[in-house]
Amino acid sequence: MAVGKEIRGKIKSVENTKKITKAMEMVAASKMRKAQDRMRAARPYAEKVRNIAAHLGEANPEYVHPFMRANDVQKAGLIVVTTDKGLCGGMNTNVLRAVTGRLRELQDAGVDTHAVAIGNKGLGFLTRIGAKVVSQATQLGDTPHLEKLIGPVKVLLDQYEKGELSAVYIAYTRFINTMKQEAVIEQLLPLSAQKMQEETNASGKQLDWDYIYEPDAQSVIDDLLVRYLEALAYQAVAENMASEQSARMVAMKSATDNAGSVIDELKLIYNKTRQAAITKELSEIVAGAAAV
Repeated sequence: MAVGKEIRGKIKSVENTKKITKAMEMVAASKMRKAQDRMRAARPYAEKVRNIAAHLGEANPEYVHPFMRANDVQKAGLIVVTTDKGLCGGMNTNVLRAVTGRLRELQDAGVDTHAVAIGNKGLGFLTRIGAKVVSQATQLGDTPHLEKLIGPVKVLLDQYEKGELSAVYIAYTRFINTMKQEAVIEQLLPLSAQKMQEETNASGKQLDWDYIYEPDAQSVIDDLLVRYLEALAYQAVAENMASEQSARMVAMKSATDNAGSVIDELKLIYNKTRQAAITKELSEIVAGAAAV
Protein backbone atom coordinates (compact mmCIF):
# COMPACT_ATOMS: atom_id res chain seq x y z
CA MET A 1 0.00 0.00 0.00
CA ALA A 2 2.93 2.33 -0.71
CA VAL A 3 0.83 4.08 -3.38
CA GLY A 4 -2.06 4.58 -0.92
CA LYS A 5 0.30 6.10 1.63
CA GLU A 6 1.64 8.53 -0.97
CA ILE A 7 -1.90 9.61 -1.96
CA ARG A 8 -2.82 10.12 1.72
CA GLY A 9 0.23 12.38 2.04
CA LYS A 10 -0.90 14.41 -1.00
CA ILE A 11 -4.43 14.74 0.41
CA LYS A 12 -3.02 16.02 3.72
CA SER A 13 -0.79 18.52 1.88
CA VAL A 14 -3.67 19.92 -0.24
CA GLU A 15 -5.92 20.13 2.85
CA ASN A 16 -3.26 22.27 4.58
CA THR A 17 -3.04 24.50 1.50
CA LYS A 18 -6.83 24.82 1.49
CA LYS A 19 -6.81 25.99 5.12
CA ILE A 20 -4.21 28.68 4.26
CA THR A 21 -6.10 29.97 1.18
CA LYS A 22 -9.37 30.03 3.15
CA ALA A 23 -7.73 32.10 5.91
CA MET A 24 -6.22 34.49 3.32
CA GLU A 25 -9.62 34.85 1.65
CA MET A 26 -11.25 35.86 4.95
CA VAL A 27 -8.43 38.32 5.77
CA ALA A 28 -8.74 39.89 2.29
CA ALA A 29 -12.53 40.19 2.70
CA SER A 30 -12.04 42.04 6.00
CA LYS A 31 -9.38 44.38 4.55
CA MET A 32 -11.45 44.94 1.40
CA ARG A 33 -14.31 46.52 3.35
CA LYS A 34 -11.92 48.93 5.10
CA ALA A 35 -10.16 49.76 1.80
CA GLN A 36 -13.52 50.50 0.12
CA ASP A 37 -14.50 52.82 2.99
CA ARG A 38 -11.17 54.70 2.65
CA MET A 39 -11.62 54.97 -1.12
CA ARG A 40 -15.15 56.36 -0.78
CA ALA A 41 -14.06 58.75 1.99
CA ALA A 42 -11.39 60.27 -0.30
CA ARG A 43 -13.81 61.02 -3.16
CA PRO A 44 -15.67 64.05 -1.66
CA TYR A 45 -12.36 65.87 -1.00
CA ALA A 46 -11.11 65.34 -4.58
CA GLU A 47 -14.50 66.47 -5.95
CA LYS A 48 -14.56 69.59 -3.76
CA VAL A 49 -11.01 70.62 -4.75
CA ARG A 50 -11.83 70.01 -8.44
CA ASN A 51 -15.01 72.12 -8.20
CA ILE A 52 -13.17 75.04 -6.60
CA ALA A 53 -10.27 74.77 -9.08
CA ALA A 54 -12.75 74.79 -11.99
CA HIS A 55 -14.53 77.86 -10.57
CA LEU A 56 -11.22 79.67 -10.02
CA GLY A 57 -10.07 78.84 -13.56
CA GLU A 58 -13.34 80.24 -14.91
CA ALA A 59 -13.18 83.34 -12.70
CA ASN A 60 -9.56 84.13 -13.66
CA PRO A 61 -9.20 83.33 -17.38
CA GLU A 62 -6.29 85.81 -17.72
CA TYR A 63 -3.97 83.66 -15.52
CA VAL A 64 -2.84 80.32 -16.94
CA HIS A 65 -1.03 78.03 -14.51
CA PRO A 66 1.98 76.02 -15.86
CA PHE A 67 -0.06 72.82 -15.25
CA MET A 68 -2.64 74.08 -17.76
CA ARG A 69 -0.11 74.90 -20.48
CA ALA A 70 0.89 72.34 -23.13
CA ASN A 71 4.68 71.87 -23.32
CA ASP A 72 6.19 71.15 -26.74
CA VAL A 73 8.85 68.57 -25.73
CA GLN A 74 9.42 64.93 -26.66
CA LYS A 75 9.25 63.58 -23.12
CA ALA A 76 6.35 62.28 -21.00
CA GLY A 77 5.88 61.11 -17.41
CA LEU A 78 4.09 57.94 -16.29
CA ILE A 79 3.03 57.05 -12.72
CA VAL A 80 2.54 53.27 -12.41
CA VAL A 81 0.45 52.16 -9.40
CA THR A 82 0.64 48.44 -8.56
CA THR A 83 0.59 46.27 -5.43
CA ASP A 84 3.52 45.39 -3.17
CA LYS A 85 2.43 41.76 -2.80
CA GLY A 86 1.19 39.13 -5.24
CA LEU A 87 -1.60 36.53 -4.97
CA CYS A 88 -4.23 38.87 -6.41
CA GLY A 89 -5.04 37.17 -9.71
CA GLY A 90 -4.32 38.97 -12.97
CA MET A 91 -4.72 42.48 -11.52
CA ASN A 92 -1.08 43.59 -11.82
CA THR A 93 -0.67 41.77 -15.15
CA ASN A 94 -3.58 43.73 -16.65
CA VAL A 95 -2.32 47.17 -15.56
CA LEU A 96 1.28 46.37 -16.62
CA ARG A 97 0.01 45.18 -20.02
CA ALA A 98 -1.74 48.55 -20.45
CA VAL A 99 1.49 50.32 -19.36
CA THR A 100 3.50 48.33 -21.93
CA GLY A 101 1.05 49.36 -24.67
CA ARG A 102 1.28 53.04 -23.70
CA LEU A 103 5.11 52.94 -23.49
CA ARG A 104 5.22 51.36 -26.97
CA GLU A 105 2.89 54.07 -28.36
CA LEU A 106 5.06 56.83 -26.87
CA GLN A 107 8.24 55.16 -28.12
CA ASP A 108 6.81 54.88 -31.66
CA ALA A 109 5.97 58.60 -31.52
CA GLY A 110 9.60 59.35 -30.56
CA VAL A 111 8.66 60.39 -27.00
CA ASP A 112 11.06 59.53 -24.14
CA THR A 113 9.41 58.41 -20.87
CA HIS A 114 10.20 59.06 -17.20
CA ALA A 115 8.42 56.64 -14.85
CA VAL A 116 7.45 56.75 -11.19
CA ALA A 117 6.75 53.37 -9.57
CA ILE A 118 4.28 53.07 -6.69
CA GLY A 119 4.32 49.45 -5.51
CA ASN A 120 6.93 46.68 -5.69
CA LYS A 121 5.42 44.81 -8.64
CA GLY A 122 5.47 47.86 -10.91
CA LEU A 123 9.01 48.77 -9.81
CA GLY A 124 10.27 45.27 -10.61
CA PHE A 125 8.57 45.30 -14.02
CA LEU A 126 9.87 48.77 -15.01
CA THR A 127 13.40 47.80 -13.91
CA ARG A 128 13.25 44.59 -15.98
CA ILE A 129 12.18 46.34 -19.19
CA GLY A 130 14.82 49.04 -18.74
CA ALA A 131 12.45 51.99 -18.23
CA LYS A 132 13.88 55.16 -16.68
CA VAL A 133 12.52 55.17 -13.10
CA VAL A 134 13.06 58.65 -11.60
CA SER A 135 11.31 57.96 -8.27
CA GLN A 136 9.55 55.18 -6.36
CA ALA A 137 7.37 54.42 -3.34
CA THR A 138 7.08 50.87 -2.00
CA GLN A 139 5.91 49.11 1.17
CA LEU A 140 2.87 51.39 1.52
CA GLY A 141 1.01 48.87 3.69
CA ASP A 142 -2.77 48.51 3.69
CA THR A 143 -3.45 52.24 4.21
CA PRO A 144 -2.27 54.87 1.71
CA HIS A 145 -0.43 57.77 3.37
CA LEU A 146 -0.33 61.04 1.41
CA GLU A 147 3.08 62.01 2.83
CA LYS A 148 4.61 58.85 1.26
CA LEU A 149 3.03 59.59 -2.13
CA ILE A 150 3.71 63.33 -2.43
CA GLY A 151 7.51 62.97 -2.85
CA PRO A 152 7.55 60.58 -5.85
CA VAL A 153 4.58 62.26 -7.59
CA LYS A 154 6.04 65.75 -7.10
CA VAL A 155 9.16 64.76 -9.07
CA LEU A 156 7.07 64.57 -12.26
CA LEU A 157 4.94 67.61 -11.34
CA ASP A 158 8.09 69.72 -10.90
CA GLN A 159 9.49 68.48 -14.22
CA TYR A 160 6.23 69.42 -15.96
CA GLU A 161 6.17 72.84 -14.30
CA LYS A 162 9.69 73.50 -15.63
CA GLY A 163 8.50 72.59 -19.15
CA GLU A 164 10.52 69.34 -19.32
CA LEU A 165 7.50 67.03 -19.90
CA SER A 166 4.73 67.20 -22.49
CA ALA A 167 2.24 65.11 -20.47
CA VAL A 168 1.91 63.10 -17.24
CA TYR A 169 -0.17 59.90 -17.10
CA ILE A 170 -1.20 57.68 -14.18
CA ALA A 171 -1.86 53.94 -14.56
CA TYR A 172 -3.79 52.09 -11.85
CA THR A 173 -6.59 49.56 -11.32
CA ARG A 174 -10.00 51.24 -10.91
CA PHE A 175 -12.39 49.59 -8.45
CA ILE A 176 -15.79 48.92 -10.04
CA ASN A 177 -17.20 46.24 -7.73
CA THR A 178 -16.01 43.22 -5.75
CA MET A 179 -15.91 40.98 -8.81
CA LYS A 180 -14.68 43.52 -11.37
CA GLN A 181 -11.63 45.79 -11.45
CA GLU A 182 -10.47 47.69 -14.52
CA ALA A 183 -6.91 48.70 -15.52
CA VAL A 184 -6.94 52.35 -16.66
CA ILE A 185 -4.42 54.97 -17.79
CA GLU A 186 -5.55 58.56 -17.20
CA GLN A 187 -3.91 61.84 -18.16
CA LEU A 188 -3.04 64.02 -15.15
CA LEU A 189 -1.28 66.85 -17.01
CA PRO A 190 -1.85 69.16 -18.79
CA LEU A 191 -5.01 70.07 -16.88
CA SER A 192 -7.93 71.45 -18.82
CA ALA A 193 -10.17 74.07 -17.19
CA GLN A 194 -12.92 73.08 -19.62
CA LYS A 195 -12.64 69.39 -18.66
CA MET A 196 -12.74 70.20 -14.92
CA GLN A 197 -15.79 72.40 -15.53
CA GLU A 198 -17.50 69.59 -17.48
CA GLU A 199 -16.82 67.12 -14.63
CA THR A 200 -18.17 69.65 -12.14
CA ASN A 201 -21.32 70.15 -14.23
CA ALA A 202 -21.72 66.37 -14.58
CA SER A 203 -21.67 66.01 -10.78
CA GLY A 204 -24.74 68.27 -10.69
CA LYS A 205 -23.16 70.96 -8.49
CA GLN A 206 -23.44 74.11 -10.56
CA LEU A 207 -23.05 77.12 -8.30
CA ASP A 208 -21.85 80.61 -9.18
CA TRP A 209 -19.44 81.53 -6.42
CA ASP A 210 -17.37 84.62 -5.93
CA TYR A 211 -14.13 84.34 -3.96
CA ILE A 212 -12.08 86.67 -1.79
CA TYR A 213 -8.42 85.81 -2.38
CA GLU A 214 -5.71 86.03 0.25
CA PRO A 215 -2.97 87.01 -0.61
CA ASP A 216 -3.94 86.94 -4.33
CA ALA A 217 -5.71 84.79 -6.94
CA GLN A 218 -2.47 83.49 -8.50
CA SER A 219 -1.09 82.10 -5.20
CA VAL A 220 -4.41 80.43 -4.37
CA ILE A 221 -4.70 78.79 -7.82
CA ASP A 222 -1.05 77.65 -7.71
CA ASP A 223 -1.51 75.95 -4.35
CA LEU A 224 -4.95 74.53 -5.14
CA LEU A 225 -3.93 72.83 -8.41
CA VAL A 226 -1.05 71.05 -6.65
CA ARG A 227 -3.51 69.85 -3.97
CA TYR A 228 -5.90 68.72 -6.71
CA LEU A 229 -3.22 66.57 -8.40
CA GLU A 230 -2.14 65.14 -5.03
CA ALA A 231 -5.79 64.25 -4.34
CA LEU A 232 -6.04 62.50 -7.75
CA ALA A 233 -2.87 60.48 -7.03
CA TYR A 234 -4.15 59.56 -3.54
CA GLN A 235 -7.52 58.53 -4.99
CA ALA A 236 -5.81 56.32 -7.60
CA VAL A 237 -3.75 54.56 -4.90
CA ALA A 238 -6.83 54.14 -2.64
CA GLU A 239 -8.80 52.61 -5.56
CA ASN A 240 -5.83 50.35 -6.38
CA MET A 241 -5.72 49.10 -2.78
CA ALA A 242 -9.47 48.37 -2.75
CA SER A 243 -9.04 46.52 -6.07
CA GLU A 244 -6.08 44.57 -4.64
CA GLN A 245 -8.06 43.22 -1.67
CA SER A 246 -11.08 42.38 -3.87
CA ALA A 247 -8.88 40.61 -6.44
CA ARG A 248 -7.03 38.72 -3.67
CA MET A 249 -10.30 37.62 -2.06
CA VAL A 250 -11.62 36.31 -5.39
CA ALA A 251 -8.27 34.63 -6.23
CA MET A 252 -8.07 32.92 -2.81
CA LYS A 253 -11.70 31.78 -3.05
CA SER A 254 -10.92 30.26 -6.44
CA ALA A 255 -7.79 28.58 -5.00
CA THR A 256 -9.84 27.20 -2.07
CA ASP A 257 -12.47 25.79 -4.45
CA ASN A 258 -9.77 24.26 -6.66
CA ALA A 259 -8.10 22.68 -3.62
CA GLY A 260 -11.47 21.15 -2.67
CA SER A 261 -11.81 19.66 -6.19
CA VAL A 262 -8.25 18.25 -6.05
CA ILE A 263 -8.95 16.68 -2.62
CA ASP A 264 -12.13 15.01 -3.97
CA GLU A 265 -10.21 13.62 -6.97
CA LEU A 266 -7.37 12.34 -4.79
CA LYS A 267 -9.85 10.68 -2.39
CA LEU A 268 -11.53 8.97 -5.34
CA ILE A 269 -8.15 7.71 -6.64
CA TYR A 270 -7.21 6.57 -3.11
CA ASN A 271 -10.48 4.64 -2.70
CA LYS A 272 -10.07 3.00 -6.13
CA THR A 273 -6.45 2.04 -5.33
CA ARG A 274 -7.51 0.64 -1.95
CA GLN A 275 -10.38 -1.30 -3.55
CA ALA A 276 -8.03 -2.74 -6.17
CA ALA A 277 -5.55 -3.81 -3.46
CA ILE A 278 -8.34 -5.52 -1.42
CA THR A 279 -9.65 -7.27 -4.55
CA LYS A 280 -6.14 -8.48 -5.39
CA GLU A 281 -5.64 -9.85 -1.86
CA LEU A 282 -9.00 -11.67 -1.99
CA SER A 283 -8.12 -13.14 -5.39
CA GLU A 284 -4.79 -14.41 -4.01
CA ILE A 285 -6.54 -15.97 -0.95
CA VAL A 286 -9.16 -17.64 -3.17
CA ALA A 287 -6.47 -18.90 -5.56
CA GLY A 288 -4.45 -20.28 -2.60
CA ALA A 289 -7.54 -22.04 -1.17
CA ALA A 290 -8.36 -23.55 -4.57
CA ALA A 291 -4.79 -24.87 -4.89
CA VAL A 292 -5.08 -26.64 -1.53
